[in-house]
Amino acid sequence: MATQACIDKQPKGLNVFEKYLTIWVGLCIVGGIFLGKLAPGVAHTLDGMAIYVNGAPVVSIPIAIALFCMMYPIMVKIDFAEVVKAGKSPKPVLLTLIVNWGIKPFTMLAIATFFLGYLFRGYIPGTEVIKDGTEVELWRSYISGAILLGIAPCTAMVLMWGYLARGNQGHTLVMVAINSLTMLVLYGLLGGWLLGINQMPVPWEALLLSIAIYVALPLVAGYFSRKWIIKTKGTAWFEAKFLHVLTPVSIIALLATLVLLFSFKGETIIANPLTILWIAIPLFIQTVLIFALTYGIARLLRFSYEDAAPTAMIGASNHFEVAIATATMLFGLSSGAALATVVGVLIEVPVMLMLVRLCVRTRSWFGPSAAVPAAVEEMAVERG
Repeated sequence: MATQACIDKQPKGLNVFEKYLTIWVGLCIVGGIFLGKLAPGVAHTLDGMAIYVNGAPVVSIPIAIALFCMMYPIMVKIDFAEVVKAGKSPKPVLLTLIVNWGIKPFTMLAIATFFLGYLFRGYIPGTEVIKDGTEVELWRSYISGAILLGIAPCTAMVLMWGYLARGNQGHTLVMVAINSLTMLVLYGLLGGWLLGINQMPVPWEALLLSIAIYVALPLVAGYFSRKWIIKTKGTAWFEAKFLHVLTPVSIIALLATLVLLFSFKGETIIANPLTILWIAIPLFIQTVLIFALTYGIARLLRFSYEDAAPTAMIGASNHFEVAIATATMLFGLSSGAALATVVGVLIEVPVMLMLVRLCVRTRSWFGPSAAVPAAVEEMAVERG
């Protein structure tokens, strides 16, 4: 179970960027489309400033900087000392790992393939040339973006979902740390395999490099800088001052990246305005399915509500920052895969807030140990 210190460190509430993230993303879509029309060379010039491997651009330097700024604020919040306490409550941890790595990637592949590869295939015409020069069908590229979302579990925002649902914040912190470490191994292996099943080229050098740059580097930087700052300034200063300034950085960097991305994809969206809807439908179904499956299993295993709620939230939530970074590196900023990962951002906040409200209203399913003041429900509904 969480220590009292963990409980006391719960977030105070969604900031303006997090609360209205869907609106910000919508504005980025409009801004990116206008940028693509008014200054079509800007994004291309920035994306052309790259690190080359074997004569091919692999890492866009401006995008890499933006994406590092997205990832570092997330990683520096993780207290890895909490991982050693996970053994005191192993069932929620095991369920989260099984769902995140043994179920979720495969249901995402199946659902995305059914909708984008069969049901909506006739509404997604055309092909695109991805980063390595290969020409692929757009619907297949969108499935690849969905795959990258499906294998990227748990973002820092899941701390907020767990808080609003009044879950065990210590368990949430532990799983953020464990998932970050697990991604170093399983993200590349699962990603390469599932992309291969989708018949997409898998540039292994770029895939491994993306894990190193967008997971390992901010993870290491976050760990050591957190340790150094707390040692020199103290925990209170770190949480009250440093994180307060740093928190908006991740969202601002994300939004800047999205403007560039949509400056590329503007023509595709204008020509096929329902594209985002076709992508959003399987992502929405996947999110609700994984939540329902995890929440139901947690009830069958007699979890307390405080453990069941964040376990289900962690399973449903995606680490869209890593997914966007990987799609951009593997297939290019202008790829359909990158667009699909951004649609994941677009639906994340409203869907997760809906699931928070569902958790709060069904807390009685888990017995008297889940007694939570009625005001919590009102707060969750109000924030939604």
